[in-house]
Amino acid sequence: MRKFKRTTLTLGLCLAAMAPLAVPAASAQEVAVERAMADAPYWDASLPVEQRVDDLISRMTLDEKVAQIITVWNSKNEIQGEDDVFDPAKASVRYPNGIGQIARPSDRLGPSSPREVPRRSIEDSIQYVIDAQRWAMENTRLGIPILFHEESLHGFAAKDATAFPQSIGLASTWDPDLVREINDLIAGEVRARGVHLVLSPVVDVARDPRWGRIEETFGEDPFLVGEMGVASVEGLTGVGSDRKLRDGQVMATLKHMTGHGQPESGTNVGPAQISERTLREMFFPPFEQVVTRTAIDAVMASYNEIDGIPSHSNSWLLNDVLRGEWGYRGAVVSDYYAIEDMARLHKIVPDYQAAGELALLSGVDVDLPEGDGFENLAESVREGRVSMEAIDTATRRFLTMKFNAGLFDDPWPDLAVAKTSNGPEGVALALQAAEKSLVLLKNDGVLPLKLPESGATKPTIAVIGPNADVARLGGYYGEPRASVTPLEGIREIAGNRANIVHSLGVEITKGDDDWWEDEVELADPAENRRIIAEAVEVARGADTILLFIGDTEKTSREGWADEHLGDRTSLDLVGEQDELFEALRELGKPIVAVLVNGRPPSYPTVAEEADAILETWYAGEQQGTAIAKALFGQVNPGGKMPVTTARNVGQVPNFYNYKPSARRGYLFDEVTPLYPFGYGLSYTTFEFGTPVVSASTISAGSPVTVRVPVTNTGDMAGDEVVQVYLRDEISSVTRPVKELAGFQRVTLHPGETRQVDVTIEPRSFMMWNRDMERVVEPGDFTLMVGPNSQELQEVTVTVQP
Repeated sequence: MRKFKRTTLTLGLCLAAMAPLAVPAASAQEVAVERAMADAPYWDASLPVEQRVDDLISRMTLDEKVAQIITVWNSKNEIQGEDDVFDPAKASVRYPNGIGQIARPSDRLGPSSPREVPRRSIEDSIQYVIDAQRWAMENTRLGIPILFHEESLHGFAAKDATAFPQSIGLASTWDPDLVREINDLIAGEVRARGVHLVLSPVVDVARDPRWGRIEETFGEDPFLVGEMGVASVEGLTGVGSDRKLRDGQVMATLKHMTGHGQPESGTNVGPAQISERTLREMFFPPFEQVVTRTAIDAVMASYNEIDGIPSHSNSWLLNDVLRGEWGYRGAVVSDYYAIEDMARLHKIVPDYQAAGELALLSGVDVDLPEGDGFENLAESVREGRVSMEAIDTATRRFLTMKFNAGLFDDPWPDLAVAKTSNGPEGVALALQAAEKSLVLLKNDGVLPLKLPESGATKPTIAVIGPNADVARLGGYYGEPRASVTPLEGIREIAGNRANIVHSLGVEITKGDDDWWEDEVELADPAENRRIIAEAVEVARGADTILLFIGDTEKTSREGWADEHLGDRTSLDLVGEQDELFEALRELGKPIVAVLVNGRPPSYPTVAEEADAILETWYAGEQQGTAIAKALFGQVNPGGKMPVTTARNVGQVPNFYNYKPSARRGYLFDEVTPLYPFGYGLSYTTFEFGTPVVSASTISAGSPVTVRVPVTNTGDMAGDEVVQVYLRDEISSVTRPVKELAGFQRVTLHPGETRQVDVTIEPRSFMMWNRDMERVVEPGDFTLMVGPNSQELQEVTVTVQP
């Protein structure tokens, strides 16, 4: 049984933190609290977690319980002294009953741009965690440690951390194993700094590209999103059924439950005008897969409302479905300020205290990122509006996370490991991820670019555009030690074998492209037209034009407040980018359009007239190297689109898995998209043979395997993604014309043929009938196999009762 003594703790700190980090001596104002319960069972690591939690809760006061389910972020300055260091004396005054969570120890002052308030260094961040943890464990009555959380959507959002492609780019890899490996590395970088929980992954199904947060998602298909979500959580948490956190791993938070990805009018936080059937068919599946297949520890409720009920007050959603139907055992955490939003935005309660009461009773356990919603719950209990049992339930769930994370036994950072963050391993993995995320959408033969042998005539390549000489990382970004812009990558590979000329072409917005900045103002059109003229002159003597266009982190992003918007009414390229393309096109040179963006834009002129198009998304810190390698043929693009690309905003919503009565057609325009879901080309060619199934007749509840021979018929090694879709031919309720049911990314050498097996699981044959029961209706199912959602071969499977 553990003896909780100052000497033991301080020695542990010094060993774990590793010099030169300091563990200051206790001052007169922060003398360690003497506790009669130093040998209490909750300190005994040999006991089951449930027993430790029960023992601790039995010793806690009401105020101590409430303190555990609130968080500190906005009010960091109230517990910090000079140079933003943690101040134990201030913490004891402000939070005498302890602190449940502190958000983002990597930042200094809560919500602020790291360009205005620089993030903490690795050393400072670790010292902050040590100081706060030491205060909590030595200077509060029960010594309950603090749980720290951070953002890690596509890399640890901190200083000197590896930056991977944004989620929509990771989805374009169609490679769950790679996503698992990436998240395992992210977990190691986060955990080494003493942080045990991350707010990732996002498994919202995104069905409206006007929504700025589409970049944070894995796309529009529930099966693909679910597989990527499961891989993300497995990578972050490690695989294990006992829910105990392993070394180098972190707990994950599943976001955002749910309906978030198809908001009314495409605006963030907007009502989700979605039926229960659509919720269950399209939006629930990724959450259910993660909950039932992984040891997920936290689920975050969504900002939006469904059928007039905000998710943070939706007991059916959080209790009946999440905990009841799916058997979820962990905690439900609020999205940032979402509890308070029920009072100030949704107007279903009169004040924050009532919002907190409603959220707690509806199944929300923890208030993020500050305590405004939950801080008065003790008063609510004393006045009889909330039961002590409800408080105990939420506190028990959250304390269970802390015990499973090992915080009561060894909460300390590891400076030696943390200092290796964003090292060679991370850089190499970021490059691999960027390479595999690239999607070749068009190629009339101009790619890959050829470089001459030494001594031959050098080609001139014009690198033009607002996204050519910047490494755009996307929202929730970290700060890697170094990043590579496309222009830098092109110059590095071309070396002295090509003349590289460059021009900005246009500016997209005024000022810095800071994701955090509230105001967004497009650049001056007149000035842009002057810059376009300059770009035309620079490109006039070029043999090939590489045109880098798209978005910035400001023109498509999370719109988190009225003064911080990020959604759009148009999908077109903003600013004068189309004018730039048209002016360059008049030169008669081959143009390769390279898209750098977080949303699939509508760009019919570019799609029609460019000689090649490469979609790169926000490809992380190594984007420049990956893009350049693809342009010069050192990498063969093999990614596939995880979303449909609409021709114009009038087609929205325009997802591939629509119902049979949809997409009849339009006057004066086409119903087809610019590029379909699952689409992507290669520098080589592939041929699909005739698919066969392991059994033409199966019983309900049985899987079936589809086998298809795939041959690389070109002269370059490349990747193909074998995609299998399913259609229920006759059903008691309408079903989509096709649904993704399986996929596999394979690498084939020239002339190589591989028999690719894709197993279709029983869940893919299931549906929700008229009585909202999940069943398999016997009958014929068509399985469709191909390289995307449109070029497909069919085979039939009959399902018997």
